[in-house]
Amino acid sequence: MTDADLIARYDGRVPRYTSYPTAPHFTPEVGAQTYAGWLANLPEAGPVSLYLHVPFCDRLCLYCGCNTSVVHLERPKRIYARTLMREIALVARTVGRRLQVSHVHWGGGTPTVLPPDCLTDIMESVRGHFELLPDAEIAIEIDPTSLSPDRLAALAQMGINRASLGVQDFDQAVQDAIGRQQSFEETAACAQALRGIGITSLNLDLIYGLPHQSEESLERTARQALALRADRVAVFGYAHVPWMKKHQSLIPEASLPGARARFAQAKMVRRVLEREGGYIPVGLDHFARPGDAMAQAALGRQLHRSFQGYTTDAAPALIGLGASAIGSLPQGYVQNASGVPGYSAAINEDRLATSRGAALNPDDRLRRAVIESIMCELEVDLLAQAGAFGADPAPLLADARALAGFKADGLVNWDGTRIEVTEAGRPFVRNVAALFDQYLAQQTSSPRHAVAV
Repeated sequence: MTDADLIARYDGRVPRYTSYPTAPHFTPEVGAQTYAGWLANLPEAGPVSLYLHVPFCDRLCLYCGCNTSVVHLERPKRIYARTLMREIALVARTVGRRLQVSHVHWGGGTPTVLPPDCLTDIMESVRGHFELLPDAEIAIEIDPTSLSPDRLAALAQMGINRASLGVQDFDQAVQDAIGRQQSFEETAACAQALRGIGITSLNLDLIYGLPHQSEESLERTARQALALRADRVAVFGYAHVPWMKKHQSLIPEASLPGARARFAQAKMVRRVLEREGGYIPVGLDHFARPGDAMAQAALGRQLHRSFQGYTTDAAPALIGLGASAIGSLPQGYVQNASGVPGYSAAINEDRLATSRGAALNPDDRLRRAVIESIMCELEVDLLAQAGAFGADPAPLLADARALAGFKADGLVNWDGTRIEVTEAGRPFVRNVAALFDQYLAQQTSSPRHAVAV
C-alpha cells in the first residue's frame, strides 16, 4: 500500500479529539447554573488545572484558527484583565474552598499583549484565590516578535517556568503568505532571553500544509528549529476552515499543498526531529526530548489529551477562565461565551459566563477513555476498558469491525479485543479513534472538521 493509496482512502475530515464529545456537540443546555453546581461538587482530593484565555493579538496571522482579534489600544486590554480577575474571584467563591492547582496555562491569542502590570496582577489574583503547588507548571504561549523587556520581566515575576513559542515556518515566502513575519534570529533571541530569566522548558510549534510550503523549505525550518534546543516540538497540520475562520479565505486554496505533499512534509519533519534531533514521537503530532516529562509520560502510559493538545497534566478538572475558554470537569465540559462583550457582561453582573457545554453520560465516559487511549497510547484493550466502566463491550466491538480495512492496510494490529496502532498508522490515529465516536456516526450534515492528514 503506497502513501498515495493510504491518503486517498483515509484523508477525510475527522475531529482532533481534544475532548469527547467534541466541541461542535456542546449545547446551551449546559449553562451557568449547571456549571455552578459542578464547581461546588468538585472532588476534595487532588489538584485542579487552570486555563486563562487572552483573546487578543498584535497582528492577524491568516492561518490562525484560535479565538482572537487584533487589538492595539491599551484600554480594552486593561478592561479585559480586570474582568478576568473578577471571574477568578467568582469561580473561587462558587467552589467554596481554596483549591490546589498543579498546572496553569496561559493561551490565546497572545497572552503577552496584555500590559505587564496586568499580567502580574492576574497571576497575583490566581495565587490569592488558589493554592499553587510548589512544583506547579506555569506555562504561557508567546509570539517571539513582541516580547518586550518589560513583559519579559513580568514573566519572571509571574513565576512562568514553561513557554511555548510559535514558529510555524521560517521561510520568507510562507511567512508573507500567512501574514506572520518572524526571523530565526528573533526567535533565537527570544529563546535565549527566556532562558536568561530561568525558563528552561521551551516548546516550539511548527505547521505543515501552509501556502507555498515545500518539503525543502520546511526541512530548512525543521533544522533551524533543532538549533533552538526546545524540550518539545508540536508539528500541526494546517487546518483550512474558512467557513469557521473567515480570514483564512484570504489564503488562496491554489497556494496550499495537496494531500500528498502535506503527508510528505509531515514525514520529513518527523524524520529530521527523530533522526537528527533525537526526539521521541509522542502521540499524533508531538515530539519530546528523552528526558522531558512528556516523553516519560508517553513511555509510562500517563499521557493525557486536553484542549491544549497532549499534556502531562493528570488533574481531574480543568477550569477555563476568559472569553471562549473551555473547562473539563468530572461531570462534563463547559465553555464561556466566545465574544468578549457577552463574556464581560456576564462576569460584570457577577454571573458565570458559561454559554454551552456537554454533560457526560456513561457511554460518553467509556468512549472518551477509549478514544484518549488510542490518541495517547496508540493502543486500547476494548474488553478491559468496558470492564473498567462496568459496561457491555458489544457496542465497542461492533464499531471495531471497521478495523478490518485498517488491519489489511498495515495501520493497526487487531486481535478481536485489542487495538494497536502501528508506526505506519500513527498519521491516521484520528481515523482509528473516530470509529468509536458515536456523535460523528450520527452526524447527518456534512462534516466540518479539519482534514485527517
